[in-house]
Amino acid sequence: MEPRMGVFRLLVAGMLVLIVGGVATTAWALHRAEPRPGPGAEAATGPSASPSPAASPSAPPFAGWSDPAGVGRPYGTKVQGLLTFRGNPTRTYYGQGPVPRVTPAQRWQFPKSGGMCAMSADKGETREWCGTGWTGQPAVFERDGRTWVVFGAYDRSIHFLDAATGERILPDFKTGDIIKGSVTVDPDGFPLVYSGSRDGYYRVLAIDRGTPTELWKLAADAVKPTLWNDDWDGSGLVIDDYLLEGGENSQFHVVKLNRGYGPDGKVTVAPQLVFNTPGWDEQELKDAGDTNVSIENSVAVYRDTVYFANSGGLVQGWDLSGLKAGRAPARTFRFWTGDDTDASIVVDADGFLYVGSEYEKGNARSREVGQMLKLDPSKPDNPVVWAVKDQGQKPGGIWGTPALYGDLAVYDTAGGDVLGLDRATGAVRWRFHLPGGETWQSPVIVDDVLLMGDCTGVLHAYDVADTHAEPRPLWEVKIGGCIESTPAVWKGSLYFGTRAGAVHAFAAG
Repeated sequence: MEPRMGVFRLLVAGMLVLIVGGVATTAWALHRAEPRPGPGAEAATGPSASPSPAASPSAPPFAGWSDPAGVGRPYGTKVQGLLTFRGNPTRTYYGQGPVPRVTPAQRWQFPKSGGMCAMSADKGETREWCGTGWTGQPAVFERDGRTWVVFGAYDRSIHFLDAATGERILPDFKTGDIIKGSVTVDPDGFPLVYSGSRDGYYRVLAIDRGTPTELWKLAADAVKPTLWNDDWDGSGLVIDDYLLEGGENSQFHVVKLNRGYGPDGKVTVAPQLVFNTPGWDEQELKDAGDTNVSIENSVAVYRDTVYFANSGGLVQGWDLSGLKAGRAPARTFRFWTGDDTDASIVVDADGFLYVGSEYEKGNARSREVGQMLKLDPSKPDNPVVWAVKDQGQKPGGIWGTPALYGDLAVYDTAGGDVLGLDRATGAVRWRFHLPGGETWQSPVIVDDVLLMGDCTGVLHAYDVADTHAEPRPLWEVKIGGCIESTPAVWKGSLYFGTRAGAVHAFAAG
């Protein structure tokens, strides 16, 4: 641990000079009128718009962690499905259509009666939690000739359901506390599911037995130093046998999984923690004025860089290119938003970062920087391409992860506004409002249809084929219970949970 920390301190010392000296420059970039050219529609994410172009047949295969050609595309080719929160390593894949364009019918509800509820303590208060919440997107995937729906819930369980019927494929896997985040399904075809829990553990589960079986778990206190708490909200990424995960212990972790199969044909793992580093630095603690620096978002990877942010507002990029050869990752990007940044970072095909930050502290930095940002990590001393503010209420700002579609970046605010921003300039093309407040769900756009849930329990669908026009309402369904969780879209069906206690499946009638 000590050599890693020594490297980390040296990196921080070098980076602090850059950031402290760059604040004024960044502020100038925020206020100047001249916009940077953006990638426009060439990195669109969705079936009706062109996704990132595939590599030329004559081009050499991509050598690295996350191919830019994968932006907007499924998480590999070995497993069909929506396998992790926002679908792939850049958090830009939202599922496969068709999406119903007329009011869909409910196919099933799980559980059929009652709710998935349990008691849990948060910030010293113990209360009942029901259903699914932020982020809570189910994984939906094809295995053994049928479609699985897998999710963690507030009943302290991971559920494994048949997508056609809502019946259990495997018994529930019980954890010691509630589960807020989204599970990840192994993208390489190993029968493994990865999930965290508020009980302090991030787990690897085998699903090739009669019951889901824990093969390994990582404790939040297995590394030092830690700050904040022992929850795991982020949806991990598995790339080339490595698991990448940030925790509310405020550390980023890399685990070599060593996946395989035993003599009995059952899947095995032999994980080794090969790298970890604090998600904060001393400058952030000084500037933020507190130790709430947990990593609640799901890490994103573009080329050889992993990106994540923390609840103190520190956005970081770490170069992984030498990890497989035994070289420790090195920090290459640092930006401070000034406020809680729990939304996952989204990366487009050109490597630009789309960041959503909350407006809770309302400090000078948060007021200056804004809450919806596009950053250029290739210019670490002046990365702000554009920024849009949401400071009409406190708390305000962004909890949901932004969506990219064509030449749009779509954000939703804690106060209920949904905005379509020009990806090149940040100009607000359209804005509409949803009732109920606490709009924490991440926008989902598939087949030119935008799906958004509100906190009155209504799921809304809008036509966004014309990205310059205000979205046209298509339909809405009233479920009941705040819809904080992000819907999963797969082959004509929608799967999502609410705080009322259940997960629901809808499809065209």
